[in-house]
Amino acid sequence: MSIIQTIRDKGAAIVIGVIALSLIGFLLMDARSGAAKGLFGGGNSKTIGIVNGKDIEYDDFNAKVKDAEAQYQNAGAAMRPQIMQSVWDQMVAEKVVASEFDKLGLVFTPKEMNATMFSDDAPQQLKQAFTDPKTGQYDIVKAQQWWAETRKAKYEEQRTAVNSQVIDPMRLNSLYTKYTSMIAGSIYTPSWMVAKDNEADNSFANISYVAIPYSVISDSAIKVTDDDIEKYFEKNKIKYKQEAGRMISYVAFSGAPNAKDTADAKKFIEGLKPQFVSDTNAKAFLARNTTAINFFDGYVLKSKMQMPEKDSIINLPEGKVFGPYLDAGNYVLAKKLSTKLLPDSIKCRHILLGTTNPQTGQALMPDSISKQKTDSIERAIKSGADFTALEEKYSTDEAAKKDKGVMTFDIATIQGDGFAKEFGDFLLNEKGETKKVVKTQFGWHYIEILEKKNLQQGYKVAYLAKEIIPSDETVNAANTAATKLSGMARDIKAFDEYVKKNGLTKVDVPVVVKENDAQLGSLQDARTIVKWAFDANEGEVSEPFSVGNQFVVAGVTKKVKEGLPDVKTARPLVESLVRNKKKAEEIIKKTGKATTLETAAAAYQKQVLTTGADSTLTFNAAIINGIGNEPKVAGASFNKEFQTKSSPAIEGNTGVFFVKINSINPKPLPPDSIARQQRNMKVNQAMQSALGKSFEALKKIADIKDKRSKFF
Repeated sequence: MSIIQTIRDKGAAIVIGVIALSLIGFLLMDARSGAAKGLFGGGNSKTIGIVNGKDIEYDDFNAKVKDAEAQYQNAGAAMRPQIMQSVWDQMVAEKVVASEFDKLGLVFTPKEMNATMFSDDAPQQLKQAFTDPKTGQYDIVKAQQWWAETRKAKYEEQRTAVNSQVIDPMRLNSLYTKYTSMIAGSIYTPSWMVAKDNEADNSFANISYVAIPYSVISDSAIKVTDDDIEKYFEKNKIKYKQEAGRMISYVAFSGAPNAKDTADAKKFIEGLKPQFVSDTNAKAFLARNTTAINFFDGYVLKSKMQMPEKDSIINLPEGKVFGPYLDAGNYVLAKKLSTKLLPDSIKCRHILLGTTNPQTGQALMPDSISKQKTDSIERAIKSGADFTALEEKYSTDEAAKKDKGVMTFDIATIQGDGFAKEFGDFLLNEKGETKKVVKTQFGWHYIEILEKKNLQQGYKVAYLAKEIIPSDETVNAANTAATKLSGMARDIKAFDEYVKKNGLTKVDVPVVVKENDAQLGSLQDARTIVKWAFDANEGEVSEPFSVGNQFVVAGVTKKVKEGLPDVKTARPLVESLVRNKKKAEEIIKKTGKATTLETAAAAYQKQVLTTGADSTLTFNAAIINGIGNEPKVAGASFNKEFQTKSSPAIEGNTGVFFVKINSINPKPLPPDSIARQQRNMKVNQAMQSALGKSFEALKKIADIKDKRSKFF
């Protein structure tokens, strides 16, 4: 397992994009399914999904989620649903594309695997684990020996780790490369399109225009009927097709600390201030009085202090206390203990004669031998021996070898819990020592301090922090109010009546809630409510749920079927679009068949304006100066018919436009090198677009059965 641990330690991490997932990202991420079972076998588990007949197992999914969570150590529970969704999307993508690999007969043979593993194209994890520290080269012989031993391994965990972290990503990368090469080879751009693209890229328009915004007609003057909504959806079926789900409303009763709770917390900590000032052992005092900010027995530079009151704190006399002040939901007292002149970083070099291997725990040499050798190295260097030669020959610190034993640490790292205390104490010594033999848990070190940068004052401060929490009275009041609503309103009609009668704030979630969702309106961790809603009947009202510091009562206002939404559901989504279209009809009706810009402008007392002289109005301009995001206007600005006459009315995103082209001008041609870069960029964009569209098409026709809601 030592090699696997080395691989893990040196970067075999899963990187999951929480917001946007690309196909390449899907395929290059850690994969425990499919190939792992093919190489070493595996048992069956609970199935949480099926993609084109291929199972997604609970154990595989859960293991990936844990791996992903390890990369977001500060994410907390609120981010877990996003991580789970990302992992699901990844696994679905793998299965979808794997089906295409099978159809096309794409395989990754043992011969290819060996050729990749034992070459310069080997996975980065292997290269890092088997790089010779002396030569910096990938040691293929050692990698081959490791692989031979691994294939004989008795432990399932070890085989699974090798598959998930090395073999599967390598296999997927190879198959994906073959697949994308086939798609890339199918892309063809005719010469006439190339010519058009070149013309569009190297031209800009200067136009005169009239903009009549939709705001010239008030919203109240335009009635959007149910029939209007239905007709709009009939024309846009594909765009607005929806998944099955629920429409949910809820009322939240806050159990967060109120003004009285805040005042009580301040009063409590003010009562401790005299004792904090007089106490001579700050660490023990904080331990006795339970602080929300742990005691740090080190020094912090002013530039690293985050609180806004830091100037007041560092200007205190030693032993004095500032506060209480508010900091991230706490009332805090800050006691300045001492001051010390410190660098913000220290550069040093060392030679380690390790007594144990820090990864495996295996003994390297007895402590006495380590000490004797280190003392001998110290004497040799004092006599003029070359440090670098001795470091290369004797040091067991493989990580530092690449820089010949030289390392640079910032002050926070040196004082941190993960840093060897004896090593740190020497680096921060105030005796002026620059060379010393030091004992740590790793063995004996010969250390030389090379440089201390940016000396400045560091401050040791003890913080007594009292978290502002809700009292039992506050929590009980919120719970009681929620329970009363739930008890009095057992259906949506009674729910709405109670809310109106008692002046409560009801949240109507504006979008369809899906079966595997975790967020509900502004409620980030509302998975329990969503699960309840999919077991509830339409019109049913829930018992109170505890979500964060709130008590929530929810109601299912509608069960939504797959397909086009009904008018009531759809209206909030498209009413403004339909209204603007009707406004456009009114504007065009009033402007009539205007043949000049002046005539069109006169209908609504608007001015004829110009834009494009700054050469930014290109055919593909996303934003037009003075106009905004209006692609139809950008397109019309290059229609040569409008050089001699005004364009007809153009229905845009923000209003109705009339355009007349003043000129279409060539841009200065870029140097050949830049032109080639631009052409290459276009080719890459075309390929990425084709890949993305092919994946979306495959996903759309795939048979995907999602059973996650039964497990989570």
